[in-house]
Amino acid sequence: MLSFLKLRVVVNNREIYPLLDTEPVVIPVEKDCPKIVITDGFHYTKPVELVFKEPSYFNFNVVCAIDDLHLYTAFSFLIILYLLGLFTGVLAFKVLSFAPIVWLLCHYYLNRKEFIRIKPAEK
Repeated sequence: MLSFLKLRVVVNNREIYPLLDTEPVVIPVEKDCPKIVITDGFHYTKPVELVFKEPSYFNFNVVCAIDDLHLYTAFSFLIILYLLGLFTGVLAFKVLSFAPIVWLLCHYYLNRKEFIRIKPAEK
């Protein structure tokens, strides 16, 4: 799902850096204790305060509540249930074919604060 969203990093509520899904982004920070927030315009993460004791770097991964596997699985169920309803004529399959869309929309709109998360990168 992250490949479909246009994510940005906001540093100290002033500087905005776009996040690319294929390459890491290096953000130079001059002051100690910067606060960063990841947003796509609708969703946002909790502010994370970075504390530097000496010149160093932080390495983070941005993760989403709906990863690509969930997205592909939901669309696969949608297609299978729709085709079953189309060829068999059973109304229950046609109605159930909307369940993956409802599930994705509920995660997207109702899980606003936990949709995008910042995790420390594994070494």
